[in-house]
Amino acid sequence: MTLPHSVCEVLRDHVVLESESIDRMYLNVYVPQLQRVGGVVWYLRGHLGQRFASTVTVAPKTDAFVRSIERFVADAEIDLVSFAKHERKDDITREYLQRFDADEGVLYVGRAQEKAWVVRTERRRCARTGMTYPWVVDGSAMVNHYYFYCVDEDFGPFFLKFCASLEFRVGNLGSR
Repeated sequence: MTLPHSVCEVLRDHVVLESESIDRMYLNVYVPQLQRVGGVVWYLRGHLGQRFASTVTVAPKTDAFVRSIERFVADAEIDLVSFAKHERKDDITREYLQRFDADEGVLYVGRAQEKAWVVRTERRRCARTGMTYPWVVDGSAMVNHYYFYCVDEDFGPFFLKFCASLEFRVGNLGSR
């Protein structure tokens, strides 16, 4: 008689119930080069063609992105829910799911202020000449995030999360 050498060997012939499930899936979508200040500087100078790297020129893109979300909400006649601090998004979503009568679609869009990693431009001064110049730095700030709560016929309920500012690197897909 040989004794088992591992837990796997002990359990191999004694499994009574086998179950597979996904309670929650979380997927971060990002551009790796934009995860560092140097990559953002390259984007500003190399891709956008700025002479000096400055995040100020990205503000119109951010504004356009937020306007497109608001236009989508208005055109689709979907509720835009502003989440209060410490409010449980799952509870609100449960209420919308109970009233939802289609096979799939957007339940509602939520908006919440959350802390995010940011890249911003600050003005620095040259000690030798006294002239100012832009300098790109990273840090954190409170910004709006938009949650698109949806239902898919095959997949079930899920949400897409977007940071309202394109200068910030946040993009998530989650399911409940």
